[in-house]
Amino acid sequence: MKILKFGGTSVGSPERMKKLLDIVNPAERQIVVLSAVSGTTNALVEIASAYSTGDKKKAEILIKELHAKYKDFVDELFATQEGKLNGKELIDYHFNLIASFATELFTPLEEKVILAQGELISTTLYHFYLTEIGVRSKLLPALDFMKIDEDNEPMIDYIGEELGKLLKANADHNFFITQGYICRNSFGEIDNLRRGGSDYTASLIGAAIRADEIQIWTDIDGMHNNDPRIVKNTKPIAHLTFDEAAELAYFGAKILHPQSVFPAQRYGIPVRLLNTMDPSAFGTLISKDGAAKGQIRSIAAKDGITAIHIHSSRMLLAYGFLRRVFEVFERYKTPIDMITTAEVAVSLTIDETRYLAEIEKELNDFGKVTIDTDQTIICVVGDFSMNAHGYVARVLDAVKHIPVRMISYGGSEYNISILVDTNDKVEALRSLHDRLF
Repeated sequence: MKILKFGGTSVGSPERMKKLLDIVNPAERQIVVLSAVSGTTNALVEIASAYSTGDKKKAEILIKELHAKYKDFVDELFATQEGKLNGKELIDYHFNLIASFATELFTPLEEKVILAQGELISTTLYHFYLTEIGVRSKLLPALDFMKIDEDNEPMIDYIGEELGKLLKANADHNFFITQGYICRNSFGEIDNLRRGGSDYTASLIGAAIRADEIQIWTDIDGMHNNDPRIVKNTKPIAHLTFDEAAELAYFGAKILHPQSVFPAQRYGIPVRLLNTMDPSAFGTLISKDGAAKGQIRSIAAKDGITAIHIHSSRMLLAYGFLRRVFEVFERYKTPIDMITTAEVAVSLTIDETRYLAEIEKELNDFGKVTIDTDQTIICVVGDFSMNAHGYVARVLDAVKHIPVRMISYGGSEYNISILVDTNDKVEALRSLHDRLF
C-alpha cells in the first residue's frame, strides 16, 4: 500500500482538487492524506485568536468571510444539485460549530477543535466529489486512529492497531482518504501534530502499517540544493539519505516537516517528494541508501533563531555545569538547536521563545547572560565525515566577508551549521551557493 499526502496548495482550489485524480489511482490500494485548503488554517488561527482575546465580533466577521469562500468553493466543485446540497450542508455544519464557541468559555481545548475543522472539511468535500463522479472511496476519520501520548509523542503501535482494524473492516475498498495534522491526545481530546503536521501524519501512517512507499506531494519538484525563492539556478536533488533529509528539513527546508523523516527511517520506508504542478518530474527520493560520498548536497536556512550566551568563571574546570544549564531548558520544554562551548562560556540557540524571560532569569544565576534575536542558522548538508577533506574550509571561505556568530561542526557527519544575523542571510545563501555549487 502507498501513502500519498497532498498539501494545502494541492487542494487549494476546486480545480486542483479535481486534478488529484491525474495523480492518485483509485484502483490501487492507497491512503490519501489531505491538508486543509490553503489559507484555511491561518484563518482558523485568527478566529481562535479573536475568541481567546474576547473579541467575539471580530471572530464573527472572520467566520462569515471564510464561510463565504467555502460556499464559492462548493459551488464550483460540484456539478449536480445533490452534490452542491451535500457540500453546503457539510460546510454549514462545520461553520455553525465554529460559531458556537462564541457562547462558551474559550480554552486551548476549544482552539484545537477549531483548528481541526480545516482538514475535516477538505477530506469530506473530496470524498463527496469522488462519490458524485462515481469513484469509490472510503473516508477514514483520523480521530479514530491517530493518537499522541502524554508527552505529545505519537503512539505508532496504537495507530497501526486501530488503523489496521479499519482497513480490515473495509477490505472491499482500495482507496482511502484521511486527515493530516489532527489527532487525539492521551485524554481523548482533539489535538494536533502542530503546523506542517500532515507530512508527519503520512509518515506515521506509513510506518504504522509498514507501507510500500510514502509520497509527499507539494508545489515544488523535490528538495532543492538551496532556497529557490532566494537563490537563482537551484536544482532538485534526486536522492537523499534519511539523515541528510532530516538535517535539511530541521534546518529550514520548507518542503518537508522536520519530524516526518524519522518514522519512515525507523522502518526503512522510502519517501518521495513530488510536485502536483508537474507530476512527471522525478522529485526527490529519500531512502537509507544513496549517500553521495565526497559531495556537498544542499543548503538550508532556519529563521527566527535566538542566541543565548552565558559567561561564567564558575564554569572553569567545573563538572555538572552544562547539565544544570540544560536542566533549565528542560524545565521549560525548550529545545536547543546549536551549542558551542569555551573554557568560561557557553553559547546556544533556540527557536521557541515562549519562556525566554523565565529562562533568562534562571540562567542569570550561572553568570552574565546576553541574548541576540533575529538570527538565522544556515545548514550545509553533505559528506562531512572524517575522511572528507577541504569542505569545511570551502564553507567558511564562502562566508568570510560575513560576521559569523557561531559555528557547529563535528556533531554529525552530514552537516556544518553557522549562525548569522538574519540581515546577512540572503548574502550568505547566495555566496555559499556560488562557492559550493
